[in-house]
Amino acid sequence: MSALWTSEALAEATGGAASSRFEVNGVAFDSREVTPGDLFVALKGEHADGHDFIPKALAAGAGGLLVDHEVNGPYVKVGDTTRGLDNLGIASRKRTEARIIGVTGSAGKTGTKEALFRAFERMSFGAAHRSLKSYNNHVGVPLSLARMPAETRYGVFEMGMNHEGELRALTRMVRPHIAIVTTIAPAHIEYFGSEERIADAKAEIFEGLTDDGVAIIPYDSPHAARLYNVAARHAARVVTFGARDGADVQVIDEVAAERGGTLVTAQLRSARLSFTVAMPGRHWVSNALAVLAAVEAAGGDLAQAGLALAEMAELPGRGARRRLRTADGGEALLIDEAYNANPASMAATLHQLGEERAGRRIAVLGAMKELGNLSDSLHAGLAGAIKDADVGLAVLVGDEMAPLADALAGDVPVERAKDVSEVLELVPDRLADGDVILVKGSNSVGLSKLVDKLAASEVA
Repeated sequence: MSALWTSEALAEATGGAASSRFEVNGVAFDSREVTPGDLFVALKGEHADGHDFIPKALAAGAGGLLVDHEVNGPYVKVGDTTRGLDNLGIASRKRTEARIIGVTGSAGKTGTKEALFRAFERMSFGAAHRSLKSYNNHVGVPLSLARMPAETRYGVFEMGMNHEGELRALTRMVRPHIAIVTTIAPAHIEYFGSEERIADAKAEIFEGLTDDGVAIIPYDSPHAARLYNVAARHAARVVTFGARDGADVQVIDEVAAERGGTLVTAQLRSARLSFTVAMPGRHWVSNALAVLAAVEAAGGDLAQAGLALAEMAELPGRGARRRLRTADGGEALLIDEAYNANPASMAATLHQLGEERAGRRIAVLGAMKELGNLSDSLHAGLAGAIKDADVGLAVLVGDEMAPLADALAGDVPVERAKDVSEVLELVPDRLADGDVILVKGSNSVGLSKLVDKLAASEVA
């Protein structure tokens, strides 16, 4: 395979000037993530200037630099490195003949993106590409595009937003052939005021569709018609997925699988498919329908997609499971959902917790952020899901959790913690044989630290 970028191609893509001839095989903007042969993009942020980290990037093996002034080392100089990275992403998109899929939604977008990548990776024999981590913002999206090899056959890009207009800019850069909205929920509602406005902002993803583009929307959502009306203006075809009659990709039957997950039969536009979703939870059945709708729209191999869903590994912070040794010599199950949280994903994972066989169910729940004036009611609204899950102990982290504690009073044992440091002292020694512990909260709460501490007792 040829180099990802040559200095000549970099200069042409960014409108910059190269100091010398060089080649790179990767792109990074964090000097701590540079690997040998990478292009290091020296971005200027509010608190740091990437140019100050050029020596570290070169020491790590950077093969070239994207800078805004002359420096020591091989470089391409541009007027503004942020705009330079944008231009590099746009050039990468223009040079590929890959089928491009864009994914957004209030929940499930990272899991859906990963499942799509695994499906396309199987059917293309390694010629698939996707956004790493949750690189889904104004920096992560052009970075992910810039990392895409020209020979890619399928590219899957996650796009996120917390303000109006952000997705519009990202999707016009990605130019997807297929655009998916996984679900609409009150994530970031502080900045929007209503779910309807969140739906409008998510629907911006359809504005970047290619002329023959396909829009994929959740049929079961109360905002389906709102999404459909926008999608129809930009897409050559709109495909719906869901459990209700009338969806283009619909669940016909679903039963729990013996070793976890779900056995699903779904009717697609061109076929009926029976398959296993390895990841547990009904929300993953919905994600799987979106995946199959996209694979079918891309002309891909549905059987290979079904196999990919059956082999889907659990994602750290998004449902990964670990068996832990407890102080009494027994074992407990940890469900790691610590990466992020909103009301919809909280309810879905609490429902799954209730399905687990357990001597006791423990829910360690961190505050949900960016909920604005609805924060109190949305936190308190989780009480029903906690009671339905038969939670034996709820550990609530953060001041925003006070309304939920009040709503649970007298029904579920509750312990409060101001922050993650208190949880680290409160939880680990309390686990006993047969416990199932769910850890979930907004990323900024830092509950991943609890997961890391618990994982130190993981059963080999």
